[in-house]
Amino acid sequence: MTQDSSATNEGLVRGIGTWSLGANIMNLVVGAGIFVLPGIVAAQLGSAAIIAYLACAIIVGLVFLCYAEVGARVSRSGGSYAYIEEAFGPFAGFVASTLLWLGWSVLSDAALAVALTDAIAAQFPALSSGAPRAAFLIALFGFLALVNIVGLKSGVRLVLITTIAKLAPLLLLVVVGLFAIDLEHLSIGQWPSVHNFGAAALILFFAFAGAETALNSSGEIRDPARTVPRGLLLGMGAIFVLYVALQTVAQGTLGADLASNTEAPLSAVATRVLGGWGGQLLLLAMIVSIFGALSGDVLNTPRVIFSAARDGLLPGLFSRVHPRYQTPHLAILFYAAAGCAFALTGSFKQLAVVASGAILLIYLGVSLSVLVLRRRNPAVVKGQFRIPAGPLVPLLSAVVIVWLLFQMTASEATATAALLGATIVIYLIRMAILRSRRAPV
Repeated sequence: MTQDSSATNEGLVRGIGTWSLGANIMNLVVGAGIFVLPGIVAAQLGSAAIIAYLACAIIVGLVFLCYAEVGARVSRSGGSYAYIEEAFGPFAGFVASTLLWLGWSVLSDAALAVALTDAIAAQFPALSSGAPRAAFLIALFGFLALVNIVGLKSGVRLVLITTIAKLAPLLLLVVVGLFAIDLEHLSIGQWPSVHNFGAAALILFFAFAGAETALNSSGEIRDPARTVPRGLLLGMGAIFVLYVALQTVAQGTLGADLASNTEAPLSAVATRVLGGWGGQLLLLAMIVSIFGALSGDVLNTPRVIFSAARDGLLPGLFSRVHPRYQTPHLAILFYAAAGCAFALTGSFKQLAVVASGAILLIYLGVSLSVLVLRRRNPAVVKGQFRIPAGPLVPLLSAVVIVWLLFQMTASEATATAALLGATIVIYLIRMAILRSRRAPV
């Protein structure tokens, strides 16, 4: 299926432009991680941490160049799932869709919801456990589902509001913190080992992950051939600048103390440069940031479920579009309910372990899909984005992702393999059931 045939009418409204897509990407990527990332990376690499950001930007750039080309070719809903299914067929599509909406999005959103509840519980202990905690989580996912069901514009508007609310304190910290930097703290005294650099690159890679979720709404993006590459460039470019600026301010302000502050480094920086109220402001920003990432996921990921249902990989009822609001309402309800269920029963660490490996496998599939789709349809539509240098970028992207997979711990690799194996078993069972139904009596 090429650019032309994939742009079929799905009953959805194409209302997402370049700026909305770019803001959505920033909202999805800038989550809870940035508030602890500077200390964690400094503990691995010391003052050389900023160099790791530059290297990671190149790695991430390779992956999202692949997304930019495939996203310009395949314009139907589903994002990563649709790209992989388009290139490799229904089996790969089923595995990708399950890894994407369950292995990555549902579990990571459940982990974020747990982190959000814990952060609020620090100020309101009643939310630490029991019925109040459960009621809060149910209300949280219920509100996000409602906002996204009543219309695409309301979901996009919530994303824009939370993006501004989370970025404003971070930008304030950067502007004020630049005047508090001690340049001696930025000098690199000792270069890190290859092992430490690999571990830090893995952490940083996951800190940049999430932009692909914004492409799950491909069926609602205006002029995807132009909007997808531009939105990716806008969003990821702004994120890179923000991350480097925050790391520079944190390192330049705290110096060697940054490596020992892995729980709330930006809050420590804010307290030093802004006073006591600065730390509280960053705590509030962290809460808003997590909420914003959740709102972005509930806007985007149900489109994967919607698209998979349209293709017959999930029950058909999830492909229904609300007659009034023109949104995949049942897919949104199902996604929110699944995230809420896992949040009620799991801890942050348990949920995050499985999610981390799933997204790497998705990235690998998208990188390879560039080569397959090019071979199948080498012609380029006028105005359509195409990565220069032939097959070099997608091949390098695949190699880097495989390298990152080997940086995983044994527990992460085992959990990822178990999820992948369970997905394959479910597919085989499903196909056996379908064959039995088609068999003559």
